[in-house]
Amino acid sequence: MDDRDFLPATPTPTANRPLLGLTILVVEDSLYACEAMRLMCIRSGARLRRADSLRSARRHLQVYRPSALIVDLGLPDGSGAELIDELNKARPRVGVLLATSGDEMARATAAAAGADGFLAKPLDSLAAFQDAILSRLPADRQPSGPRLVRDERIVPDKTALHDDIAHAAELLGDGTDDTMLDYTLQFLSGVALSSDDAALAQASQRVAQARSAGQITHAGIAHLAGLLQNRLDQRIAI
Repeated sequence: MDDRDFLPATPTPTANRPLLGLTILVVEDSLYACEAMRLMCIRSGARLRRADSLRSARRHLQVYRPSALIVDLGLPDGSGAELIDELNKARPRVGVLLATSGDEMARATAAAAGADGFLAKPLDSLAAFQDAILSRLPADRQPSGPRLVRDERIVPDKTALHDDIAHAAELLGDGTDDTMLDYTLQFLSGVALSSDDAALAQASQRVAQARSAGQITHAGIAHLAGLLQNRLDQRIAI
């Protein structure tokens, strides 16, 4: 089933809204990153649906086939590369399969899984977002004529960032197992990159590197938890 089956007629893209008529499924655990893509979809004319895990994404895909997928490679229940590999081999294939990550080294993983392209975080360029999708659309979904290219920078609402930080603080406070701790560090690294929080990014990376080296990380985790609480306190004060 294609997303076009829900509409009596597919809207025609315009210069200002070049993605009009498309449905984009974003598989992303970060509310802040997803909010950025939601704003870009609104400005581009596309409809956005969100899944926050592999399981949720697969439930969506049982009901409809979107025009494009944007899949984060680090998800709470596995690697987004698994989903990309599945959908790349499926027939009929989704028109556009894009991967996203804050780790530039993940670009090769995405390509090996069959992704058509890679969106590096932070996701803040409207022009880059539109081009990543338009340049890979099948011929029958390509808009005709010129389009207005706006180099607009997208700034999501900070409420979504607060929610991401609160979620990460809760995960750290729960005394998670090694697998969930590694996921939490990866999640925090992406959130810090998207929000341009250098101190949080460095703290997350230091703990991750220490874990990779087999070192005890209690002090590093405590420091990281303190940074998160500080950001939550600042939000409350505001």
